[in-house]
Amino acid sequence: MSNQKIYQYLMAFGHFCSDINQTALTALLPFLIAIHHYDYTTAAMLVLVANMVSSVVQPLFGHLADKFNWVWIVPVGLLLAGGGIAATGYTSDFWQLCLAVMISGIGIAMFHPQAAKLVNLASGLHNRGTALSIFAFGGSTGAAMGPILITASIALFGVQGTLTFLLIELLACLMIGRYYRALTELNGGSIKAKQANAQATQQDQWGAFSVLCVVMFGRSIIYYGLNTFLALYWINVLGTTETVGNTMLSIYYTIGAICTLFGGKLADKFGARNVLKCGFAVLFPSIALLAMTGNELFASALLLPMGAAIHIVYSPTVVLGQQYLPNRIGFASGITLGLAISIGGITAPILGKIADIYGLTTALYSVALVPLVGAFLLAKPKD
Repeated sequence: MSNQKIYQYLMAFGHFCSDINQTALTALLPFLIAIHHYDYTTAAMLVLVANMVSSVVQPLFGHLADKFNWVWIVPVGLLLAGGGIAATGYTSDFWQLCLAVMISGIGIAMFHPQAAKLVNLASGLHNRGTALSIFAFGGSTGAAMGPILITASIALFGVQGTLTFLLIELLACLMIGRYYRALTELNGGSIKAKQANAQATQQDQWGAFSVLCVVMFGRSIIYYGLNTFLALYWINVLGTTETVGNTMLSIYYTIGAICTLFGGKLADKFGARNVLKCGFAVLFPSIALLAMTGNELFASALLLPMGAAIHIVYSPTVVLGQQYLPNRIGFASGITLGLAISIGGITAPILGKIADIYGLTTALYSVALVPLVGAFLLAKPKD
Protein backbone atom coordinates (compact mmCIF):
# COMPACT_ATOMS: atom_id res chain seq x y z
CA MET A 1 0.00 0.00 0.00
CA SER A 2 1.34 3.45 -0.94
CA ASN A 3 2.03 6.08 1.70
CA GLN A 4 -0.74 8.24 0.26
CA LYS A 5 -3.26 5.44 0.81
CA ILE A 6 -1.98 4.92 4.34
CA TYR A 7 -2.52 8.60 5.13
CA GLN A 8 -6.03 8.49 3.66
CA TYR A 9 -7.01 5.46 5.75
CA LEU A 10 -5.32 6.87 8.84
CA MET A 11 -7.33 10.09 8.59
CA ALA A 12 -10.45 8.02 7.91
CA PHE A 13 -9.86 6.15 11.17
CA GLY A 14 -9.33 9.45 12.92
CA HIS A 15 -12.62 10.62 11.42
CA PHE A 16 -14.26 7.51 12.83
CA CYS A 17 -12.90 8.33 16.28
CA SER A 18 -14.00 11.96 15.98
CA ASP A 19 -17.57 11.38 14.86
CA ILE A 20 -18.49 8.66 17.35
CA ASN A 21 -18.58 11.53 19.83
CA GLN A 22 -21.14 13.53 17.86
CA THR A 23 -23.74 10.77 17.74
CA ALA A 24 -22.83 9.51 21.20
CA LEU A 25 -24.10 12.85 22.51
CA THR A 26 -27.47 12.49 20.78
CA ALA A 27 -27.76 8.85 21.89
CA LEU A 28 -27.04 10.01 25.45
CA LEU A 29 -30.14 12.20 25.46
CA PRO A 30 -32.67 9.47 26.37
CA PHE A 31 -30.44 8.39 29.27
CA LEU A 32 -29.95 11.97 30.47
CA ILE A 33 -33.68 12.62 30.22
CA ALA A 34 -34.36 9.51 32.31
CA ILE A 35 -31.62 10.23 34.89
CA HIS A 36 -31.97 14.00 35.27
CA HIS A 37 -35.65 14.39 34.23
CA TYR A 38 -34.94 16.92 31.48
CA ASP A 39 -37.58 17.97 28.97
CA TYR A 40 -36.84 17.85 25.24
CA THR A 41 -35.82 21.50 25.08
CA THR A 42 -33.31 21.20 27.92
CA ALA A 43 -31.80 18.01 26.49
CA ALA A 44 -31.51 19.60 23.05
CA MET A 45 -29.65 22.53 24.64
CA LEU A 46 -26.67 20.22 25.12
CA VAL A 47 -26.58 19.67 21.36
CA LEU A 48 -26.81 23.44 20.90
CA VAL A 49 -23.89 24.15 23.24
CA ALA A 50 -21.63 21.57 21.60
CA ASN A 51 -22.37 22.81 18.12
CA MET A 52 -22.49 26.54 18.82
CA VAL A 53 -18.88 26.50 19.98
CA SER A 54 -17.84 24.17 17.18
CA SER A 55 -19.53 26.42 14.60
CA VAL A 56 -17.71 29.53 15.81
CA VAL A 57 -14.21 28.07 15.94
CA GLN A 58 -14.29 25.68 12.97
CA PRO A 59 -13.60 28.31 10.26
CA LEU A 60 -10.75 29.62 12.40
CA PHE A 61 -9.12 26.20 12.51
CA GLY A 62 -9.63 25.89 8.75
CA HIS A 63 -7.87 29.23 8.23
CA LEU A 64 -5.02 28.13 10.48
CA ALA A 65 -4.73 24.87 8.53
CA ASP A 66 -4.06 26.93 5.38
CA LYS A 67 -1.49 29.18 7.05
CA PHE A 68 0.46 26.91 9.41
CA ASN A 69 1.84 23.39 9.42
CA TRP A 70 -0.05 22.38 12.55
CA VAL A 71 -0.65 18.68 12.18
CA TRP A 72 -0.63 18.42 15.99
CA ILE A 73 -4.17 19.78 16.16
CA VAL A 74 -5.43 16.48 14.70
CA PRO A 75 -4.52 14.28 17.73
CA VAL A 76 -5.19 17.06 20.24
CA GLY A 77 -8.63 17.57 18.71
CA LEU A 78 -9.40 13.87 19.07
CA LEU A 79 -8.38 13.86 22.73
CA LEU A 80 -10.64 16.82 23.47
CA ALA A 81 -13.52 15.32 21.49
CA GLY A 82 -13.44 12.04 23.41
CA GLY A 83 -12.49 13.60 26.73
CA GLY A 84 -15.53 15.86 26.68
CA ILE A 85 -17.92 12.98 26.11
CA ALA A 86 -16.12 10.91 28.76
CA ALA A 87 -16.66 13.72 31.28
CA THR A 88 -20.47 13.68 30.81
CA GLY A 89 -20.67 10.49 32.84
CA TYR A 90 -18.97 12.03 35.86
CA THR A 91 -21.23 14.97 36.65
CA SER A 92 -24.91 15.56 37.37
CA ASP A 93 -24.66 19.35 37.09
CA PHE A 94 -26.24 20.71 33.90
CA TRP A 95 -23.68 23.50 33.46
CA GLN A 96 -20.80 21.08 33.90
CA LEU A 97 -22.45 18.89 31.28
CA CYS A 98 -22.56 21.94 29.01
CA LEU A 99 -18.84 22.54 29.59
CA ALA A 100 -18.04 18.89 28.83
CA VAL A 101 -19.92 18.84 25.52
CA MET A 102 -18.43 22.24 24.67
CA ILE A 103 -14.91 20.79 25.03
CA SER A 104 -15.93 17.87 22.85
CA GLY A 105 -17.28 20.27 20.22
CA ILE A 106 -14.01 22.24 20.18
CA GLY A 107 -12.04 19.03 19.70
CA ILE A 108 -14.23 17.97 16.78
CA ALA A 109 -13.76 21.42 15.23
CA MET A 110 -9.98 21.12 15.55
CA PHE A 111 -9.83 17.75 13.84
CA HIS A 112 -11.90 18.17 10.68
CA PRO A 113 -10.26 20.96 8.61
CA GLN A 114 -6.67 19.78 9.00
CA ALA A 115 -7.56 16.11 8.50
CA ALA A 116 -9.57 16.85 5.34
CA LYS A 117 -6.70 18.95 3.99
CA LEU A 118 -4.29 16.04 4.53
CA VAL A 119 -6.64 13.76 2.61
CA ASN A 120 -6.75 16.32 -0.20
CA LEU A 121 -2.95 16.45 -0.36
CA ALA A 122 -2.69 12.66 -0.32
CA SER A 123 -4.99 12.25 -3.32
CA GLY A 124 -4.81 12.91 -7.07
CA LEU A 125 -6.75 15.41 -9.13
CA HIS A 126 -9.05 12.76 -10.60
CA ASN A 127 -9.73 10.61 -7.54
CA ARG A 128 -10.30 13.29 -4.94
CA GLY A 129 -13.96 12.39 -4.53
CA THR A 130 -13.08 8.76 -3.92
CA ALA A 131 -10.38 9.70 -1.40
CA LEU A 132 -12.72 12.03 0.45
CA SER A 133 -15.45 9.39 0.39
CA ILE A 134 -13.06 7.05 2.25
CA PHE A 135 -12.51 9.84 4.76
CA ALA A 136 -16.24 10.49 4.97
CA PHE A 137 -16.91 6.76 5.34
CA GLY A 138 -14.77 6.76 8.46
CA GLY A 139 -16.87 9.56 9.92
CA SER A 140 -20.18 7.98 8.92
CA THR A 141 -19.11 4.63 10.37
CA GLY A 142 -18.15 6.41 13.56
CA ALA A 143 -21.55 8.08 13.60
CA ALA A 144 -23.19 4.69 13.17
CA MET A 145 -21.17 3.19 16.02
CA GLY A 146 -21.64 6.10 18.42
CA PRO A 147 -25.12 5.10 19.69
CA ILE A 148 -24.09 1.43 19.93
CA LEU A 149 -20.93 2.25 21.88
CA ILE A 150 -22.62 4.63 24.27
CA THR A 151 -25.50 2.21 24.90
CA ALA A 152 -23.16 -0.74 25.44
CA SER A 153 -20.81 1.28 27.66
CA ILE A 154 -23.63 2.49 29.88
CA ALA A 155 -25.20 -0.98 30.00
CA LEU A 156 -21.90 -2.54 31.12
CA PHE A 157 -20.47 0.15 33.40
CA GLY A 158 -23.29 2.57 34.15
CA VAL A 159 -23.18 6.19 33.10
CA GLN A 160 -19.45 6.35 33.92
CA GLY A 161 -18.86 3.99 31.01
CA THR A 162 -18.52 7.15 28.92
CA LEU A 163 -14.80 6.93 29.78
CA THR A 164 -14.59 4.41 26.92
CA PHE A 165 -14.65 7.30 24.47
CA LEU A 166 -11.43 8.79 25.81
CA LEU A 167 -9.67 5.43 25.58
CA ILE A 168 -10.63 5.14 21.91
CA GLU A 169 -9.10 8.55 21.18
CA LEU A 170 -5.85 7.55 22.90
CA LEU A 171 -5.57 4.60 20.53
CA ALA A 172 -6.10 6.87 17.51
CA CYS A 173 -3.43 9.29 18.75
CA LEU A 174 -0.90 6.48 19.08
CA MET A 175 -1.54 5.46 15.47
CA ILE A 176 -1.26 9.02 14.19
CA GLY A 177 1.92 9.52 16.20
CA ARG A 178 3.63 6.78 14.19
CA TYR A 179 3.24 8.82 10.97
CA TYR A 180 3.39 12.27 12.51
CA ARG A 181 6.66 13.36 10.84
CA ALA A 182 5.51 12.16 7.40
CA LEU A 183 2.15 13.90 7.80
CA THR A 184 3.93 17.11 8.77
CA GLU A 185 6.01 16.90 5.60
CA LEU A 186 2.91 16.19 3.53
CA ASN A 187 1.09 19.16 5.00
CA GLY A 188 4.12 21.33 4.32
CA GLY A 189 3.74 20.61 0.63
CA SER A 190 6.80 18.42 -0.07
CA ILE A 191 4.69 15.66 -1.69
CA LYS A 192 2.15 17.83 -3.55
CA ALA A 193 4.17 20.99 -4.18
CA LYS A 194 3.72 20.94 -7.95
CA GLN A 195 -0.01 20.34 -7.71
CA ALA A 196 -0.39 23.01 -5.04
CA ASN A 197 1.39 25.54 -7.27
CA ALA A 198 -1.01 24.70 -10.10
CA GLN A 199 -3.99 25.23 -7.83
CA ALA A 200 -2.67 28.61 -6.72
CA THR A 201 -3.28 30.02 -10.24
CA GLN A 202 -7.02 29.30 -10.00
CA GLN A 203 -9.57 31.82 -8.79
CA ASP A 204 -11.76 31.29 -5.75
CA GLN A 205 -15.52 31.32 -6.43
CA TRP A 206 -16.80 32.98 -3.29
CA GLY A 207 -20.33 33.53 -4.58
CA ALA A 208 -20.79 29.89 -5.52
CA PHE A 209 -19.25 28.83 -2.23
CA SER A 210 -21.77 31.01 -0.34
CA VAL A 211 -24.66 29.27 -2.10
CA LEU A 212 -23.11 25.92 -1.20
CA CYS A 213 -23.02 27.01 2.44
CA VAL A 214 -26.76 27.77 2.38
CA VAL A 215 -27.44 24.33 0.92
CA MET A 216 -25.28 22.73 3.59
CA PHE A 217 -26.99 24.68 6.35
CA GLY A 218 -30.19 23.00 5.19
CA ARG A 219 -28.54 19.59 5.24
CA SER A 220 -27.22 20.30 8.71
CA ILE A 221 -30.68 21.13 10.06
CA ILE A 222 -31.98 17.84 8.64
CA TYR A 223 -28.96 15.93 9.94
CA TYR A 224 -29.26 17.16 13.51
CA GLY A 225 -33.04 17.04 13.47
CA LEU A 226 -32.88 13.33 12.66
CA ASN A 227 -29.94 12.80 15.03
CA THR A 228 -31.81 14.35 17.92
CA PHE A 229 -35.31 12.96 17.42
CA LEU A 230 -35.06 9.70 15.51
CA ALA A 231 -34.48 7.48 18.56
CA LEU A 232 -36.97 9.52 20.60
CA TYR A 233 -39.55 9.13 17.82
CA TRP A 234 -39.24 5.34 17.98
CA ILE A 235 -39.48 5.39 21.76
CA ASN A 236 -42.24 7.95 22.37
CA VAL A 237 -44.35 7.78 19.20
CA LEU A 238 -43.91 4.22 17.95
CA GLY A 239 -43.75 2.88 21.52
CA THR A 240 -40.46 0.97 21.51
CA THR A 241 -37.74 0.72 24.19
CA GLU A 242 -34.61 2.91 24.46
CA THR A 243 -32.52 0.02 23.14
CA VAL A 244 -34.70 -0.36 20.04
CA GLY A 245 -34.69 3.39 19.48
CA ASN A 246 -30.90 3.63 19.60
CA THR A 247 -30.63 0.51 17.45
CA MET A 248 -32.75 2.18 14.77
CA LEU A 249 -30.49 5.21 15.00
CA SER A 250 -27.45 3.00 14.48
CA ILE A 251 -29.08 1.22 11.52
CA TYR A 252 -29.81 4.61 9.99
CA TYR A 253 -26.15 5.61 10.35
CA THR A 254 -24.94 2.26 9.06
CA ILE A 255 -26.99 2.75 5.89
CA GLY A 256 -25.52 6.23 5.62
CA ALA A 257 -21.97 5.00 6.15
CA ILE A 258 -22.28 2.52 3.28
CA CYS A 259 -23.81 5.13 0.97
CA THR A 260 -21.05 7.60 1.85
CA LEU A 261 -18.58 5.41 -0.05
CA PHE A 262 -20.69 5.70 -3.18
CA GLY A 263 -21.01 9.47 -2.87
CA GLY A 264 -17.38 10.19 -3.67
CA LYS A 265 -17.26 7.76 -6.59
CA LEU A 266 -20.45 9.24 -8.02
CA ALA A 267 -19.00 12.73 -7.64
CA ASP A 268 -15.89 11.69 -9.59
CA LYS A 269 -18.05 10.20 -12.36
CA PHE A 270 -21.12 12.46 -12.62
CA GLY A 271 -20.08 15.63 -10.81
CA ALA A 272 -20.63 16.73 -7.23
CA ARG A 273 -23.44 19.13 -8.14
CA ASN A 274 -25.58 16.40 -9.70
CA VAL A 275 -25.14 14.13 -6.70
CA LEU A 276 -26.26 16.93 -4.37
CA LYS A 277 -29.39 17.57 -6.43
CA CYS A 278 -30.43 13.93 -6.40
CA GLY A 279 -29.82 13.55 -2.68
CA PHE A 280 -31.94 16.55 -1.72
CA ALA A 281 -34.73 15.46 -4.07
CA VAL A 282 -35.12 12.22 -2.07
CA LEU A 283 -35.03 13.73 1.43
CA PHE A 284 -38.35 15.60 1.50
CA PRO A 285 -40.72 12.70 0.67
CA SER A 286 -38.88 10.16 2.82
CA ILE A 287 -38.92 12.32 5.98
CA ALA A 288 -42.54 13.40 5.39
CA LEU A 289 -43.64 9.77 5.06
CA LEU A 290 -41.87 8.91 8.33
CA ALA A 291 -43.81 11.63 10.12
CA MET A 292 -47.08 10.32 8.64
CA THR A 293 -46.72 6.66 9.52
CA GLY A 294 -47.38 4.96 12.81
CA ASN A 295 -46.24 1.60 11.50
CA GLU A 296 -42.88 0.53 12.91
CA LEU A 297 -42.05 -1.75 9.95
CA PHE A 298 -42.75 0.95 7.35
CA ALA A 299 -40.85 3.50 9.42
CA SER A 300 -37.87 1.14 9.52
CA ALA A 301 -37.99 0.79 5.72
CA LEU A 302 -37.83 4.57 5.37
CA LEU A 303 -34.45 4.56 7.10
CA LEU A 304 -32.95 3.40 3.79
CA PRO A 305 -33.81 6.43 1.60
CA MET A 306 -33.24 8.87 4.47
CA GLY A 307 -29.87 7.45 5.45
CA ALA A 308 -28.77 7.17 1.81
CA ALA A 309 -29.82 10.67 0.78
CA ILE A 310 -28.42 12.57 3.76
CA HIS A 311 -25.05 10.81 3.63
CA ILE A 312 -24.49 10.36 -0.10
CA VAL A 313 -24.08 14.15 -0.45
CA TYR A 314 -21.45 14.33 2.29
CA SER A 315 -18.16 13.84 0.43
CA PRO A 316 -19.39 15.53 -2.80
CA THR A 317 -20.03 18.63 -0.72
CA VAL A 318 -16.44 18.67 0.53
CA VAL A 319 -15.18 18.10 -3.01
CA LEU A 320 -17.33 20.94 -4.36
CA GLY A 321 -16.23 23.29 -1.58
CA GLN A 322 -12.57 22.58 -2.30
CA GLN A 323 -13.21 23.10 -6.02
CA TYR A 324 -14.83 26.46 -5.34
CA LEU A 325 -11.93 27.58 -3.10
CA PRO A 326 -8.81 25.85 -4.52
CA ASN A 327 -6.51 28.35 -2.80
CA ARG A 328 -8.10 27.86 0.63
CA ILE A 329 -8.58 24.12 0.94
CA GLY A 330 -8.36 24.07 4.74
CA PHE A 331 -10.88 26.88 5.11
CA ALA A 332 -13.26 25.25 2.61
CA SER A 333 -12.95 21.96 4.49
CA GLY A 334 -13.57 23.69 7.81
CA ILE A 335 -16.81 25.16 6.50
CA THR A 336 -18.16 22.12 4.63
CA LEU A 337 -17.09 19.57 7.24
CA GLY A 338 -17.61 21.80 10.25
CA LEU A 339 -19.65 24.97 10.24
CA ALA A 340 -22.07 23.86 7.55
CA ILE A 341 -22.66 20.62 9.47
CA SER A 342 -22.60 21.77 13.09
CA ILE A 343 -24.73 24.85 12.43
CA GLY A 344 -27.73 22.53 12.52
CA GLY A 345 -27.12 21.96 16.20
CA ILE A 346 -28.11 25.58 16.78
CA THR A 347 -31.61 24.79 15.52
CA ALA A 348 -31.95 21.71 17.75
CA PRO A 349 -33.51 23.65 20.70
CA ILE A 350 -36.01 25.25 18.30
CA LEU A 351 -37.02 21.82 17.05
CA GLY A 352 -37.04 20.65 20.67
CA LYS A 353 -39.48 23.41 21.56
CA ILE A 354 -41.71 22.42 18.66
CA ALA A 355 -41.59 18.83 19.92
CA ASP A 356 -42.49 19.91 23.47
CA ILE A 357 -45.45 22.01 22.33
CA TYR A 358 -46.77 20.17 19.28
CA GLY A 359 -45.18 16.72 19.51
CA LEU A 360 -42.37 14.83 17.83
CA THR A 361 -44.42 14.25 14.68
CA THR A 362 -44.72 17.99 14.06
CA ALA A 363 -40.99 18.39 14.68
CA LEU A 364 -40.33 15.81 11.96
CA TYR A 365 -42.67 17.62 9.56
CA SER A 366 -40.62 20.77 10.22
CA VAL A 367 -37.43 18.90 9.34
CA ALA A 368 -39.06 17.55 6.17
CA LEU A 369 -39.64 21.07 4.85
CA VAL A 370 -35.95 21.95 4.90
CA PRO A 371 -34.92 19.97 1.77
CA LEU A 372 -37.22 22.20 -0.29
CA VAL A 373 -34.38 24.76 -0.17
CA GLY A 374 -32.66 22.36 -2.56
CA ALA A 375 -29.32 22.37 -4.29
CA PHE A 376 -30.45 23.54 -7.72
CA LEU A 377 -28.77 26.96 -7.71
CA LEU A 378 -25.21 25.70 -7.36
CA ALA A 379 -22.79 27.00 -9.97
CA LYS A 380 -20.47 24.80 -11.96
CA PRO A 381 -16.92 24.92 -10.59
CA LYS A 382 -14.29 26.49 -12.85
CA ASP A 383 -11.70 24.17 -14.40
